[in-house]
Amino acid sequence: MEIEIYADVICPWCYIGKRRLDEALASYEGEVTVRYRPFQLDPSPVPEPRPLVEALGAKFGGAERARQMVAHVTQVAAGDGLRLDYDRAVIANTFDAHRLVSWATDQGRAADMVEALYQAHFNHGVDVGSREALARLAGEIGLDADEARRFLDSDERVADVAADLAAARDLGITSVPTFVLAGKYAVSGAQETQTLLAALAEVEQREAAAR
Repeated sequence: MEIEIYADVICPWCYIGKRRLDEALASYEGEVTVRYRPFQLDPSPVPEPRPLVEALGAKFGGAERARQMVAHVTQVAAGDGLRLDYDRAVIANTFDAHRLVSWATDQGRAADMVEALYQAHFNHGVDVGSREALARLAGEIGLDADEARRFLDSDERVADVAADLAAARDLGITSVPTFVLAGKYAVSGAQETQTLLAALAEVEQREAAAR
């Protein structure tokens, strides 16, 4: 079964959703291929990185509202063993990060690249919109940092990622994470591990019955 994950690497619920899917797959006996699909929460250019909490306050009705949102998602993430450090996180445009994931996919390292991007953004305050930082992250997971930088400075995969983002909109995906199972069953949101396991089992049964 193929699982397509539409997500953005600066989305805390996507980070939580990935962790829960990883846990579900660890106890799922079926054969699965995971493919990471790009989505941008905000495609706007980011001339200079600035504190994420500040940006959230401007977008969602003030600093107090932003603090409430951050506190809630941080607590949920902690329950899944994840640390979110919003005191360090900075806002970023993630288009190049999605290109880097596509590049890493060709080398069989997509999952490692995605995990490194989440950790960089949420734990270490790395600007994941910076090509220099992205290339360094590629090197940290064992890929060639110089080759990653050459790729990022080129136009490779720009059209591909733009087309994938447009395809997500055409599919009606407006929130992430969204998991598409076997190409036709969508599960939206950072569902609990047991919910994901149940969805996998149900889709497996449906696909078997349709053969």
